Amino acid sequence: MSKTRNTENQFSFDLDEAEDTGLALEQTETVLELLDSWQQAGWIRPLDVRFARLIQDLSEEQGEAPQPLVLLLAALTSHQVGRGHVCVDLADLLADANSTLSLPTEEQENADSNLNGPEEVLARVSTEQCLDALGMALAVSDGSHTTPLILSGTRLYLRRFWRYEQHIAAGILQRLAQPSTLADPSSAAAITLSKSLDVLFKSQGSPVDYQKLACALTARNRFAVITGGPGTGKTTTVVNLLAALQSVAGESSERDGRKYRIRLAAPTGKAAARLNESIGGAVSRLPLAQLPGQVSLADIPTKVTTLHRLLGSRPDTRKFRHNRDNPLLVDILVIDEASMVDLDMMASVFDALPANAQLILLGDKDQLASVDAGAVLGELCQRAPDGHYLPATVQWLKAITGTDIPESLQNSEGQPLDQAVAMLRKSYRFAEGSGIRQLAEAVNTNTLSDSMLQQARSAGFEDVVWLNGSTNKPSQEDAQALICRHAVSGSPEAFHNNGEGRIDANNQPLPPPVGYRHYLSLMQSHTLDGNSTTEQWDELARSVLEAFSDFQVLCALRRGPWGVEGLNELIAHHLLKQRLIPRAEGWYAGRPVLITGNDYNLGLMNGDVGITFSLPWGASDKNNDEQPQPVLRVAFPSSDGSGDIRWISPSRLQQLETVYAMTVHKSQGSEFNHTCMVLPDRLSPVLTRELVYTGITRAKNWFSLIPGDASVFSDGVAQRVVRASGLASVLASGLVPELEEASQDSAES
Repeated sequence: MSKTRNTENQFSFDLDEAEDTGLALEQTETVLELLDSWQQAGWIRPLDVRFARLIQDLSEEQGEAPQPLVLLLAALTSHQVGRGHVCVDLADLLADANSTLSLPTEEQENADSNLNGPEEVLARVSTEQCLDALGMALAVSDGSHTTPLILSGTRLYLRRFWRYEQHIAAGILQRLAQPSTLADPSSAAAITLSKSLDVLFKSQGSPVDYQKLACALTARNRFAVITGGPGTGKTTTVVNLLAALQSVAGESSERDGRKYRIRLAAPTGKAAARLNESIGGAVSRLPLAQLPGQVSLADIPTKVTTLHRLLGSRPDTRKFRHNRDNPLLVDILVIDEASMVDLDMMASVFDALPANAQLILLGDKDQLASVDAGAVLGELCQRAPDGHYLPATVQWLKAITGTDIPESLQNSEGQPLDQAVAMLRKSYRFAEGSGIRQLAEAVNTNTLSDSMLQQARSAGFEDVVWLNGSTNKPSQEDAQALICRHAVSGSPEAFHNNGEGRIDANNQPLPPPVGYRHYLSLMQSHTLDGNSTTEQWDELARSVLEAFSDFQVLCALRRGPWGVEGLNELIAHHLLKQRLIPRAEGWYAGRPVLITGNDYNLGLMNGDVGITFSLPWGASDKNNDEQPQPVLRVAFPSSDGSGDIRWISPSRLQQLETVYAMTVHKSQGSEFNHTCMVLPDRLSPVLTRELVYTGITRAKNWFSLIPGDASVFSDGVAQRVVRASGLASVLASGLVPELEEASQDSAES
């Protein structure tokens, strides 16, 4: 596709119309100066301004006068990618620029009241004018040839992210189109699957067994998604699914009884470790002897790895060792906590998968999306609540599972993707009367009622407490004092009946909620010394790490008095005053740390948590007559689910932070016996329904809330994360343009 210069038709403002705001978008330098002022105010990144200047340079190199509006839109597209969006939808941008861009934030607006924002700048711009300007720019194309920007409909992309989206869509559609040996319910493979599912799923008295349906639906597709909230049995479902698939493989004449090569992965080390822990027990309970196909324990994997390790990270590059030229040796790949997988990583997964390999995604569609650009799982599950199953799908599921699909989930106009998405709808973790469950569901559906809020604020739930609930907006000093007291004890006295009298899912007494004194007292009261064995120290470390996971403070923000940085310092100094730790800064026994970057040399992954110990290890050296000095070592649980402990010197740890408080984002893939969520005293763009829901559902048995302002909780729930993307639209259309192979061009850098 070629373009010609037409500077006479360049977009420009009428100067008289622009005088009221002092804006003149007909001049390139005016736009660049505006972008510089936004950068200096902290509204956009230096990278965003540099990208606009790159577009200017490329245009001039090709003999084109750079169009001011194109430079502005280029910078805003880069800005949106930094906020997690895949693209900018021009219609949404022009309808509400400040909201779409989250510019300026409330704090920035107060600090820079004289600075014109995006809404003023774009006030007289129409979608048609944007499309005309972009259509004439040599730096923009429809993807048919290499340009830094891609325009698809009204969506404007950086080329790299457009390619990621197209690659993922192509991988999904290619797999959905592959015929399945299970498609005919009378085939030997389908009969084996049906028999296996009858063995694996015993009748629970429920009219619809959504776990069984999910297994059947997933088994017949080369690409499938299983989504569900906390406690809906995603792990149990996928373990049963893998057993059923191996049973089918064992009976298959086409495979000569060869079992599938299966790999399990998760986006972070913490998520991988958690799945390791849960999947081992689920596999051990499988009735394998009753399945056809001679399925053994060795056929069901229990080791979970991170996606980075699975694909083979290469230092200082986004590329991986496994790609289309060096694919993974795998027949089935299962990715847990898929809501945390960004667009870049998901594209890399598809790039490394053999064309006939099956990909299964697990996750909660309502959780926070990945920190980086994209919300792949959320896009794929947009229609999941209503099913949209075709009559042919409904008939097939009935033949395989014996279950009638509710009419509310049927749709004669369902899309191909709908037939590969299963939603688990029954929670087994929380009882019907659980406050955590009711609060999470109300937040997720935006149906918070005044009566429910009042019940939470008056300790009306057994497992939920709104601390300082009688005060709408406590002073910052009072709130900080409350947070410190709560972090030490967990405030059992604030809960119904002092937290006493509850039982867990196994009908065992549930201990009252605790705070950080719980694990620190365990560290202080131990009797181990230099004569104790390594095994004894390992056992203590396991106990302390488990005790630490009994309580966790979660924050919406990173900075400020209500953020992770401020609260970690505040809590540490309060623990020092209580004589629970020897110091509040640097390294000390009892310091909990969170790894914030993958370190493959140490075998530590982003999200791993360790506890610092003071160890007299030198005392066991019989040839050393001198009394050894205690040394500090950080104990990390092994990520393979074995329960082993790794002791690492603090000097070897590079990317970490203290973790008395962590962001809700970092808590994904984890669960804690008692979770305390601290919300700021004013609304922030990051405080959304998805964040609040994710924070609540990290709690296993107890949940406490400390808002800086009572209204922030409800107002935050009203805000949604809606990430701009075209993935769902591309999948619905079923049309993916053929991508050229050139991937090293500068436009993708």
